[in-house]
Amino acid sequence: MQTAKRPVHLNLFQIRLPIAGVMSILHRLCGVLLFLSLPAFSWLLHASIADAETWRGIVAWLATPFGRVFLILSMWALLHHLLAGIRYLLLDLDLGVDRPAYRLTAWAVVLAAPLLALLVGVLL
Repeated sequence: MQTAKRPVHLNLFQIRLPIAGVMSILHRLCGVLLFLSLPAFSWLLHASIADAETWRGIVAWLATPFGRVFLILSMWALLHHLLAGIRYLLLDLDLGVDRPAYRLTAWAVVLAAPLLALLVGVLL
């Protein structure tokens, strides 16, 4: 009888995923973040249209460092989820399924989303 050596635990910091796997995990993470942030954004929208004073308070809060980080992270999640979703739609149409193309598009999504989020955060 032969016993196989199985890992006792998986060290997730030692597993090296390809860039498409990292992008896929980030796509799922962004989807969860967007879903969990829906109540906060709904409340912000409701409060901002309630009256002018509340709207000025929300604008002032978004100008604080915490508000700016919240805005940039929200934009990153939205942009990453959007760009990765477009990439997956193209893959479903058999566009970019060969090895160099799917790596290149995964890198493009991973790099473009935070850059665009920072650009939007700086411009706002």
